[in-house]
Amino acid sequence: MENLAAYSETAIRQGSKSFAKAAMLFDRDTRQSVMMLYAWCRYCDDVIDGQTLGHDARALSSEEKLDRLQLLREETERVCRGRTSSLPAFAALQEVVRKHGIERRHLFDLLEGFALDANEASFPTLDHTLRYCYHVAGVVGVMMAQIMGARGEQVLHRAADLGIAFQLTNIARDVRDDWEIGRCYLPEEWLQRRGIARDGIDLDRHRIELHALACDLVQLAEAYYASARIGMSQLPWRSAWAIASALLIYRDIGLQVQAAGDDVWSRRMEVSNRRKMLRLCQGSVLALNAVVRRGVAGTRREGLWTKT
Repeated sequence: MENLAAYSETAIRQGSKSFAKAAMLFDRDTRQSVMMLYAWCRYCDDVIDGQTLGHDARALSSEEKLDRLQLLREETERVCRGRTSSLPAFAALQEVVRKHGIERRHLFDLLEGFALDANEASFPTLDHTLRYCYHVAGVVGVMMAQIMGARGEQVLHRAADLGIAFQLTNIARDVRDDWEIGRCYLPEEWLQRRGIARDGIDLDRHRIELHALACDLVQLAEAYYASARIGMSQLPWRSAWAIASALLIYRDIGLQVQAAGDDVWSRRMEVSNRRKMLRLCQGSVLALNAVVRRGVAGTRREGLWTKT
């Protein structure tokens, strides 16, 4: 178990510096399970993208990605059937599934997100983009919330909303990086309204229009962040603090995208360590207010994408 915990801690520390800061705030048992789940998610993502802990990606053909995806599905099925795995990421997943009863459908929902990338899916409408966001991040929010003890349907919907908000922020930040590896998650209907053809994007010529679309995504993410703030009221205090801090840190990335103007992709948007520490402090206040006002969790959730 100690080796798995160390492996998982390395994965989160190197794979997501922003979430790693917030994860320090969980109680010991929750933090260990959160890191183990993250390690599996990170491993699967790396396998599909041919990278290591989110870095140094190498180009893979669609066939290679689909072959790798099949292996991930087979190993995940082994875990769901209670069989042991020699792969650390899957051994970590097995501990999480055993301890928290994570359902098979959630694990395979995440793999479906990787399948969308492997199959080079298109995104004609905003609904398609939001569906992708759910599969690669929203369902992770659901599983994380279950680790923290959340079980109610509405609370889990709001946990998914946080993951969706994170992914919308990612897409806004990474328009250039994604396009350079042949991906574009912006809804084609949005591109068309700006007079841009999906296959005719010129990152330099269209930088003003693309920045405007990125800002639209950041603004859309605000509604999902707001929903997540309500959902965190149903979490234990330490968990609410960690999630509130992660929300504030990640939201900062989107605000930077907005403020940077059409020069946004000349450098990667990151939150400084000093600002992260500020957000950790502010997260404690946000979490305390949310937990004290638990009744607000009854607020209706309307107009947001929901998996059916």
